[in-house]
Amino acid sequence: MEQIINTIFSPFLRIGFSDIFQIFILYIVFYYLLILLKETRTMQMLKGLSLLLGVTLLASIFQWHTINYFLKNIWPIWIIAFIILFQPELRQILVDIGNRRIQFKTLFKTEDAIYDEIVRTVKQMLRKRTGCLIVLEGNVGLKEVIETGSKINSDINAALLMTIFTPKTPLHDGAVIINQGHIVAAGCILPLTQKTDLDIELGTRHRAALGITEETDAVAIVVSEDLRNVSLSVNGKITPVEPDNLKEMLTLYASKRY
Repeated sequence: MEQIINTIFSPFLRIGFSDIFQIFILYIVFYYLLILLKETRTMQMLKGLSLLLGVTLLASIFQWHTINYFLKNIWPIWIIAFIILFQPELRQILVDIGNRRIQFKTLFKTEDAIYDEIVRTVKQMLRKRTGCLIVLEGNVGLKEVIETGSKINSDINAALLMTIFTPKTPLHDGAVIINQGHIVAAGCILPLTQKTDLDIELGTRHRAALGITEETDAVAIVVSEDLRNVSLSVNGKITPVEPDNLKEMLTLYASKRY
């Protein structure tokens, strides 16, 4: 057992600055690959491959010859099946990498700038007595919700949000999904809450905001044209909030999430 432990950990005792830098680069690459994969069915296949890799590693360490022989022979089959079955997803990932989903300006874009645009939008909506529903995606992917709307993939700005929620336009009646400083989609349909003890004044937008925050860790912002107020929904609870305090509240919930 001591020999096995030495075999596993001895390489880590000789790690230098160059190795740490390379590990950091690999961490960044794999982190953003996982972000791209988390909303696709490819992730389920990766989980299976990870389990298979773990068992193969254990079989090699503890010299389980029969299991090791079997696993080494089925690895090529798994890899070929992965490439064939998930060719569309892999192609889309390469397209996303080549496009704009991973951009340094997005990576380093401050949350302050994002929240400023949202607050500016909310205040303008209140002045014009226009309703809206904005959802900030959390760690739980909203791919199924995004597919119910129209994909936009634009940098967030108040002018575009105001245009989307202009009454009688095709997308004004759904929700806007925002992720990492981008307006991902608009006109999205959210699941409604099943709660029956809600205030009668709360309309469909409020119920949709509750529904999405009950099922995910997203944060939803509702502007009501009838009540002329702003509400914030988090963890299946909805609370009125002053527009001037909205940025502070969003920052607070973001810090708790991460």
